[in-house]
Amino acid sequence: MSSLGQPAQAQPVTAARRGNRFGPMGFVLSFGVVSMLADVVYEGARAITGPYLATLGASAVMVGFITGVGEAVALVLRLGTGPLADRTRKYWPLTIAGYALTAVAVPLLALAGSLWQASALVITERFGKAVRTPARDTMLSHAGATLGRGRAFAIHEALDQSGALVGPLLVSLMIAVSGYQLGFGVLAIPGALAIAAVVLLRRFVPAPERFDAGLAGNGELANATAHVTVPAAPAVRTPLPARFWWYSGFTAVSMFGFSTFGVVSYHLEVEKVLSPALIPVTYAVSMGAAALAALASGALYDRIGLRGLLVALPLTAAVPFLSFSDSPALVWAGAAVWGAALGIHESTLRAAVADLVPAARRGTGYGIFTAVYGLAWLAGSTIIGALYASSPAGLAVFTIATQVAALLVFIPLLRSGAGRSAASA
Repeated sequence: MSSLGQPAQAQPVTAARRGNRFGPMGFVLSFGVVSMLADVVYEGARAITGPYLATLGASAVMVGFITGVGEAVALVLRLGTGPLADRTRKYWPLTIAGYALTAVAVPLLALAGSLWQASALVITERFGKAVRTPARDTMLSHAGATLGRGRAFAIHEALDQSGALVGPLLVSLMIAVSGYQLGFGVLAIPGALAIAAVVLLRRFVPAPERFDAGLAGNGELANATAHVTVPAAPAVRTPLPARFWWYSGFTAVSMFGFSTFGVVSYHLEVEKVLSPALIPVTYAVSMGAAALAALASGALYDRIGLRGLLVALPLTAAVPFLSFSDSPALVWAGAAVWGAALGIHESTLRAAVADLVPAARRGTGYGIFTAVYGLAWLAGSTIIGALYASSPAGLAVFTIATQVAALLVFIPLLRSGAGRSAASA
């Protein structure tokens, strides 16, 4: 309660109305539209990255390594961009710059004439993800203070994944018409729309931190009527909680056994399981499943906490038996299973970080967490690519073993109480 006897959330809600033209839900929905447009761009490209690299001479191990490096860049470099967001509080400039990198790099893949050029652009696009995501997620976490963080991130992820559904279908159509070059080139249009949308959103919501009651007393809300936030005095750097580090370890072990779609799509291309135009459609199926899984797991997280994440482990363990099959029917089922596991990771995992670290260090927390996540995915995807080429049975054993290990790592989290929902904590 405030000194006036009002609920703690009343102050930021009033401030949000004065400084921001959208409320928390409007902000989350609008950011979802920005991410949807951006996802049309980079998820459309990711749907065909594996097959495209194969046409340029890449092997399965190279595809696993290149796509793994891309994911690692997107995640590990947040070790720098996360603290940078916390230190400068330039959340909007970092977010806009990150979207711009993606919007430019992806269409340029249409002009790539060699494997190294295509690889550099794939990694550049992922660098854009590293630049924008800690700042964006910090802003979304403020809106989630009143909406429920599981709900806020789930809504954002569902809209985000709707773009990931449309992008591969658009690319599939363009490939059927005129090949890979047109497939990449057409993505310049949604890229330009994404940049315009995020610039407009900044004008409508210049200070999303005003949604967060937890920041009401730290000086950031003092100028509630201003359009530019006046930063508070630097806070004492408190160490990140032990359960945050344990949670990061659990995530790393789980992601160590999770294949990138680049390796999956490489398999579909070289084994001729599906035609080139249908491969991005399987990715669209994955993204549709990811959107549904994100909504379900986000709601579950708000009720029971991290325990809801455990369903991702058996889903991941099933991927080798489905996605690397020579049966089209199993491959389609595998696309849905792979996407559902990804959707749980990308919604519930992000929501939990905001509840595990202090508000003033969320950017840093997101940066460290996703760096651990990305390094594990890089190492695992490279191993999976090598096992795919040498021992499919070993690939299945490796994946199952990592998920069992992740389950064992998760048990201390439950005992520490970190598995409870934010609402019940």
